Amino acid sequence: MIGHLHGRLTSKLPPQLVVDVNGVGYEVEAPMSTCFALPEQGADVQLLTHLVVREDQHTLYGFATEAERQLFRGLLKVNRVGAKLALGILSGTSVAGFIRCVQEEDKTALAKLPGVGAKTAERLIIDMRDKVDEQGNGATIATMPDSPGGASSAARTEAFNALISLGYKPAEARRMLDEAPTEATGTEDILRSVLQSAAPAGGQSR
Repeated sequence: MIGHLHGRLTSKLPPQLVVDVNGVGYEVEAPMSTCFALPEQGADVQLLTHLVVREDQHTLYGFATEAERQLFRGLLKVNRVGAKLALGILSGTSVAGFIRCVQEEDKTALAKLPGVGAKTAERLIIDMRDKVDEQGNGATIATMPDSPGGASSAARTEAFNALISLGYKPAEARRMLDEAPTEATGTEDILRSVLQSAAPAGGQSR
């Protein structure tokens, strides 16, 4: 098992990252909260990781905080919740926001997360109730940067592809991008804006 990576960030196309560790490039998938907290491409980074092994592929997932990794691992134990859906949940709300939704049995808010829906929201509340009580309020939330101005079409395209990768349907992703503030610029700034708008009340990363 690979527990963490410490190296140079050579590629950052959310939710996909590449971290160079002593000449070996590790492909990593990460939630948006982690992507937003990362430095610019070329800088040194350290990520906590979780390796998912299947017959046809090995996928490495990276996290900025232990709270994110713990929640990801807890979600993987829920029936019919795979790694892609778990990543989408972590990208659609903060750890603290998810804990609040489960503790308050807020099925409506959970159902709005990418790929969840009403039935999965009920299952998350039932299966995750004890796990989130263990995590409590000690969750650490990744800090997001401020938004500059002037989004390019290339950045919007990358943001659209990232939303699709997280489980949003194309029509929903387009609507979210259309409603993004005009002052947002760059892929990460656009994603930050649309995901904050879509997050359950009280569940936005700060």
